[in-house]
Amino acid sequence: MLLGQEAVLELLRCPASGVSLQSLDSNVLVAYSTDGTHEYDVVDNYPVLIRFENSILDRSDIQHLSSTVHRQSYGGVFGVAKRLACPPSHVTKSNVDVLLNTLLSQQNSARVLIIGGGTVGCGMEPFYVDPRIELVSFDIYASPSVQFLADAHNIPLVSESFDAVIIQAVLEHVLRPEEVVAEAYRLLKPDGLVYAETPFLQHVHEGAYDFTRYTESGHRYLFRCFSLIKSGASAGAGTQLLWAFDSFFCGLFRSKIIGKFIKLGLCWLQYLDRLIPEAYNVDAASGVYFLGRKTREVIKDVSIVEYYKGAQR
Repeated sequence: MLLGQEAVLELLRCPASGVSLQSLDSNVLVAYSTDGTHEYDVVDNYPVLIRFENSILDRSDIQHLSSTVHRQSYGGVFGVAKRLACPPSHVTKSNVDVLLNTLLSQQNSARVLIIGGGTVGCGMEPFYVDPRIELVSFDIYASPSVQFLADAHNIPLVSESFDAVIIQAVLEHVLRPEEVVAEAYRLLKPDGLVYAETPFLQHVHEGAYDFTRYTESGHRYLFRCFSLIKSGASAGAGTQLLWAFDSFFCGLFRSKIIGKFIKLGLCWLQYLDRLIPEAYNVDAASGVYFLGRKTREVIKDVSIVEYYKGAQR
């Protein structure tokens, strides 16, 4: 469940200096450090802890609690259509079960951070309702599922304060994914867990805020400072084909609506993922995932080749 605002404030730190924040008044947080004083706005009770001089984010968007990349929500008939076209992933559900069971097998509670939690991610609902989970969530826009606004390259939280970090459908939207993963590593307690889902063969979404894709072995290498628990395709070749049809007909008819109708009519393709062996799904995946544990050992560059060969067995 979402951690209370007072408890979150105790975890927050100045993104410029790393020191504790104090309330100057209800609309400003301030940090006093050897390099000067840093002030951060609190807008509608959301601390805005972003160093705009080091970010591609625009201050005017944030100040109005809106964003170019704010994900659209759907209701009514459109909500039903979206659920048909993009049903909950059975892979994600299975991985979340493993993550929760691992977290809570030897302790009664766990503190979890969701990076990019402005919209509750597919399959992530258990973290919001389980009373054993102390959940902290942030994004670059405000929503009921976040407690503050921040840039994932520079996360304003105390080091080694989380049992798990979740990065679902985020790394494609940041300029420097390795910095975000390094931040996740910093924030995790020793032996803490990380779970990430990132696109591979997906077309551009969220326009100008879409930068990067990963093969499954490339994704594993990104998390080379973590030992592997499991990894693979989060959505396979059938889902990837569905994305391709959507984009193809959208371009052919110059209409995003027609593309979405075609996608809805062919939504059954994604269910064929389950019929394809994992070794084939991974190389043609729509998206990939990684579940790992923080470790002091870094996998060697040469070992990533053997890793791919092992995944193909």
